[in-house]
Amino acid sequence: MTDEQHDERIAALDRRLAEVRERVRRACAAAGRPERDVTLLLASKAQPLPVVRAAVEASARTPGPVLLGENRVQELVAKAPALLDLGPAWHFIGPLQSNKVNAALPWVSCVESLASLELAHRLAARVPDRSAPLDVMVQVNVSGEPTKSGVAPDDALALARDVAAIDGLRLVGLMTVGARSDDEAVVASGYDRLRSLRDEVLASGAPGTASAVGLSMGMSGDLELAIAHGATVVRIGSAVFGGR
Repeated sequence: MTDEQHDERIAALDRRLAEVRERVRRACAAAGRPERDVTLLLASKAQPLPVVRAAVEASARTPGPVLLGENRVQELVAKAPALLDLGPAWHFIGPLQSNKVNAALPWVSCVESLASLELAHRLAARVPDRSAPLDVMVQVNVSGEPTKSGVAPDDALALARDVAAIDGLRLVGLMTVGARSDDEAVVASGYDRLRSLRDEVLASGAPGTASAVGLSMGMSGDLELAIAHGATVVRIGSAVFGGR
């Protein structure tokens, strides 16, 4: 990407972010939910550092919390130290290999992509180095697509209960990537499934599950649908940053 393209993206950020905020506002109103219930996560994958910095600065000029999300450790460790002066909160939203945990953990406040008990224990082993528990979400593959990461829906409750009981981790909800389908009913069904699984986790009363209220689901193309079905975090990339 050229410097001119950087400048064009940066110039459009305030407008794009305002447009996304308005979409969220309208979606929340249509669903009878307060706008404060939904947090924007800016998925900064493949975005140059100057553009990400400008996006964080733009987010400070709009109401409501904004998170940053990366799905590659290499990009996370390149960007996060350079943005320390702005103090953004980072979520990790991609598959996290056990051998990358040490590199990722100093920078993230939440790992949304937890899909195995092995990874949970690996994360917990590093938490004593932190001043607070690490927030985690269990990623669920609600569509069953082999190209998507996440635990199978039938196994999600057991994994969530096991994770919630691990010292040093705080289970804050569930995450999914919606079905790759033009059929809105198919995508909505997956989001409903995730919400039902979240409700089962909460209803279990198992130790550590009371904080598992979050639903991270929905992206630029379907944030309205996700909010209608209970999303508390929507992960937005192209609607704010433009195409890669």
